Amino acid sequence: MTEKDYYEILEVSKTATGDEIKKSFRRLAMQYHPDRNPGNKEAEARFKEINEAYEVLKDDQKRAAYDRYGHAAFQNGGMGGGNPFGGFNFDFGGAAGGFADIFADVFSEFMGGGRGRKQSYAQRGQDVRYNLSITLEEAFSGLEKEISFPSTETCATCHGHGTKDGSEAPVCPHCGGSGKVRLQQGFFVVEQSCPQCKGTGRLVKDACPDCKGKGFINKNKVIKVKIPAGIEDGTRMRVEGAGEAGIRGGENGDLYVFVNVKGHKLYERDGASLYTRIPISMCCAALGGKIEIPAINGNKIELTIAPGAQTDQVVKVKGQGMPVVRTERRGDLFVKLRVETPVNLSARQKELLEEFRSIGKEDSCQPEAKSFFDKIKDLFAA
Repeated sequence: MTEKDYYEILEVSKTATGDEIKKSFRRLAMQYHPDRNPGNKEAEARFKEINEAYEVLKDDQKRAAYDRYGHAAFQNGGMGGGNPFGGFNFDFGGAAGGFADIFADVFSEFMGGGRGRKQSYAQRGQDVRYNLSITLEEAFSGLEKEISFPSTETCATCHGHGTKDGSEAPVCPHCGGSGKVRLQQGFFVVEQSCPQCKGTGRLVKDACPDCKGKGFINKNKVIKVKIPAGIEDGTRMRVEGAGEAGIRGGENGDLYVFVNVKGHKLYERDGASLYTRIPISMCCAALGGKIEIPAINGNKIELTIAPGAQTDQVVKVKGQGMPVVRTERRGDLFVKLRVETPVNLSARQKELLEEFRSIGKEDSCQPEAKSFFDKIKDLFAA
């Protein structure tokens, strides 16, 4: 048996009250508990000393004997009957608390909560997600969109308390307001929601007839959401307080609008830049010219094609892309050209093309072809 003074072990005076002894025991036991000090033999030994001291000092009869005889009170067939831990009752669930009490405390702290902590009466409402699809034109111009979604609102009859008279519900006597109860078997402690108050910490006896004690009613919400010009696909917008109703006076949750920008039949987007591909005639490519294409805002863009334009050549149109959100700036438009070879030629068209071919060497007006054949001419057999 430990020969150290039990009062010194528990760091209390000899005149300490039972509550003071219990409080100090819990503090020290949590500090030196083996689960908090894995592999630490000194902490394990200290933990055993603390429990040994507490098992004596928590019991009025044992404490009185210890105060009078010291450690001898439990030796040589004394109160302990020869057992070095004579009379010690490592209580795993009795009224005295003991080791099981502190084990439950440590377990609770590891799980993120303190013993006896009450459940907050007011609870924040749930957040709501809404998926919104818009066109690229709408993303360009921005808009105010009215959306509708299922949600909840605070019951006007009971003001969110769930009670018939609209007052705060009393604290649940079963869990003491914590909203949780512990089930214990030996060393194992399991914490679960209180079956009486369903985890709220309050017990509604006379429920509000309109919300049936829930404190809220289901309702389809309709709100207007402002979509800024230039918004990008996948953007998440937060509308504060537009989510589900708070419970028992708690604040509302938030609404999160996830924006999907639908594809466009002419334009593709990358950030603030727009990309498109347009066909041009062989004559326009050769001689140059002007063509009109529709802008994303519905206006027309006059595109100048320089003589000798080639397929996949890109023409940049500055400032004709998407707006940059919350700025006055706009991105650029990039137009990729596709030179089309004419088909279904009339006899006259064929005659003119044949004449064009016979006038001179095509190599002189097709530099890329000349370069290509110059590179591969040594591959032909002599």
